[in-house]
Amino acid sequence: MRLRASRILFVEPLLPPGLEPLRRIAANLRWTWDPDSSALFRRVDQNLWAESGHNPVRLLQLLSPEQLARLEGDQGFRLHLQRVAGSLDDYLEKRPQLGLAASRQSLVGYFSLEFGLTESLPVYSGGLGVLAGDLLKSASDLALPLVGVGLLYRQGYFQQTLAPDGWQSEGYQEIDIACQPLERVRDESGGAVTVSVPLDSRDVGIAAWRLDVGRVPLILLDTDLEENAPADRGISRRLYDGDIETRIQQEMVLGIGGIRALHAMGLEPAVCHMNEGHSALLALDRIRTLMEDSHLSFEEALLPVTAGTVFTTHTAVAAGIDLFPPELVRKYLGHYCAALGLDDRTFLGLGRIDPNDDHEPFSMALLGLRLSGYRNAVSHVHRSVSRRLWEAAWPNLPQEQIPIDSVTNGVHLPTWVAPGIGELYDRYVGPGWRDDPARSEAWSKVEEIPQDELWATHEQQRELLVLRAREQQRETAMSRGVIAERATPGEADDARMLTVGFARRFAGYKRATLLFRDLDRLARIVNDSERPVRFFFAGKAHPRDEPGKQLIREVVEHSRRPEFRGRLVVLERYDLGLARLLVQGCDVWLNTPLRPLEASGTSGMKAVANGALHLSVLDGWWAEAYRPGAGWAIGRNRADDDPEVQDAFDADSLYDLLENEVVPCFYDRDAEGLPGGWIARMKSSIAAFAPVFNSSRMVSEYAARAYEPAARSWGRLREDGGAPARSLAAWLARVRAGWESVKVFAVEDDQRDHAGAMTPVRVAVQIHPGALSAEDLRVDIVHGPARPDGEVSAEEAAPMAHTAKGENGVCRFEGTFTPLVAGRVGYAIRVLPGHADLHNVFGAGLVLWA
Repeated sequence: MRLRASRILFVEPLLPPGLEPLRRIAANLRWTWDPDSSALFRRVDQNLWAESGHNPVRLLQLLSPEQLARLEGDQGFRLHLQRVAGSLDDYLEKRPQLGLAASRQSLVGYFSLEFGLTESLPVYSGGLGVLAGDLLKSASDLALPLVGVGLLYRQGYFQQTLAPDGWQSEGYQEIDIACQPLERVRDESGGAVTVSVPLDSRDVGIAAWRLDVGRVPLILLDTDLEENAPADRGISRRLYDGDIETRIQQEMVLGIGGIRALHAMGLEPAVCHMNEGHSALLALDRIRTLMEDSHLSFEEALLPVTAGTVFTTHTAVAAGIDLFPPELVRKYLGHYCAALGLDDRTFLGLGRIDPNDDHEPFSMALLGLRLSGYRNAVSHVHRSVSRRLWEAAWPNLPQEQIPIDSVTNGVHLPTWVAPGIGELYDRYVGPGWRDDPARSEAWSKVEEIPQDELWATHEQQRELLVLRAREQQRETAMSRGVIAERATPGEADDARMLTVGFARRFAGYKRATLLFRDLDRLARIVNDSERPVRFFFAGKAHPRDEPGKQLIREVVEHSRRPEFRGRLVVLERYDLGLARLLVQGCDVWLNTPLRPLEASGTSGMKAVANGALHLSVLDGWWAEAYRPGAGWAIGRNRADDDPEVQDAFDADSLYDLLENEVVPCFYDRDAEGLPGGWIARMKSSIAAFAPVFNSSRMVSEYAARAYEPAARSWGRLREDGGAPARSLAAWLARVRAGWESVKVFAVEDDQRDHAGAMTPVRVAVQIHPGALSAEDLRVDIVHGPARPDGEVSAEEAAPMAHTAKGENGVCRFEGTFTPLVAGRVGYAIRVLPGHADLHNVFGAGLVLWA
């Protein structure tokens, strides 16, 4: 017989008065990036800290009355506790550093299907979620008025184990809410806030939980409510483990349920930031709400919502985009057609390249792009890839003018930098690097860190990584009922060996097996008796990605060959904790994607901030960061359309770099045993990359380029009950009706065929506005390098001004541009709708070229 409780209570641990601040410190995830706070919890009980999975809430629950009494009587511990509690209080009272005022009028809602904040709350799978978590932490550091919205997966993402043959298997464990720093969101009367979302003719209830990430609240949504049907209770059970129907249900809960939960809490974000297309439906619900509250039409409500929405794409290939069959969209979202006043084809057309193709599937990413006023990729290379991927959605624009910007990703340095390295930065760079590393002017002082101190600290981190590898191998052997092989000198127990890390999702384009194209050559590299090399591999494959699982098995099989034993080490159970040890302990970080398919690659940013040197293909962030002397570029810029040819070229380049540069530099030691050249590269790498590739810089860019303009436009268009939105919609209707009558008659400039370098070129154009007026038009000179056939690569634009009106209504526009490059340069005239309140100028789909 199994006894079930009549009722479950959450019982808080009873702490002595002198230890009561521990509860408040444990309840705020600032401890995940404040080393003094995490050191405090380790000091409570190091073994219990490990047993709890680095979860301070669970740690406090595990303490016995005797342990609590001992801690209360420990004066040193209580002083430490008071210091951490005071630091948290000071941190939470910090004023904003950015232009956005900390008020509800400029609140940003950040929506993501996953958030990677700590290994003890596994509601993340990989880079997308870790990026989202780092963004919240930097928003907190900068006191940005932001709230995160995600899903509370009761079983999270899977725990990875590898079978003896190397095949990945997935296990799920229930996340015990009682052991997490989560609180149900309640209204003013104390009742739990619950919202509902209509799913296929039924309403599904959604609970809201709050998790404090420094100053930033994260709202996690949960459908595991008694009033829901069993199938609906499971919508938020697991991350990325359902079929396509579960996915659309989760995206409805995130987008529609998320915006409704914020409204139920009394929060109305001015800006909604979609981290990928999973939350795109929030825009439709914002439009519906505006239509009801302000009595606006769809076209009128669309304008402020689009202006107040930001969309970030992380996808580099069409296969990574969520596509839903039209019949499934009708089943779950058909009620929105009537609510928005749209017919079926128009509604489905919002998520289609060709709105008239009834067979085209519905793309959530395209819906997000169309309903956003600011769109960005996550690196410069990824911007070009994204523009190619989505150019069909803007058929009247050349590829380089597709309105997708780039904000290169960054990482939250206080989270990822090892405590010992962080202490060196505190002393030499200054403590300001923790609050806002992008604004610290002292990163050049890294050069002042004594060589022996930097190297000794780095070697300590490598030792911790090797220790973890030994422990994991021993635990794996014991779980299989075998005795772990003892490491021999010069093998896995040698913490001084050159250590290369490769840790990421196992997907084909990331080419985890590129290293194994020439096994004989690799064996010679790793087994050099004087200069051995060890590779650590870690990462998961998606549960349904059979080719990805096969890649893991291939790496495991190679690691078990006699010549690679102790030289290729596969670490299973990859999570944030293991990721930290890897980026903090490796000497070299290896990244081998098939360019240009790596959108960003933030793991390398974490590693270089800890002193590792980056060895990577020039893709993602490394394409804009690489400089000689601060890392290595695999294959340089060579690209081949044949992946097999490219693989062969890149593998040969990788072997050459290891043999001729990486390994010799690491083992070249001076009389004191220090690798002077290597340490110089470490310092150069840190000083160059840490101040730039961090999430503080990333969040500041979002605030300046996206959030602030979006908040202003959102507020402006909603003034006087939406009067500006009504006026703008009427103007747009008039412009659309008269656009075909606009004609460009003549273009002239003041230069001959040859112009002097950096010499301004004055251009004039004659335009007949037809049924419109000159004030309805925005005229630009777009210019850039030109090919012999006349095609212009024109990302730069210079505005033209209306200077005169001639006979028959012809208007003269004039402007100047300065060529930015020498050689063949071209320009073209672009005519767009022009209105002071038109935030999304390309959203109208109206472009005229001369």
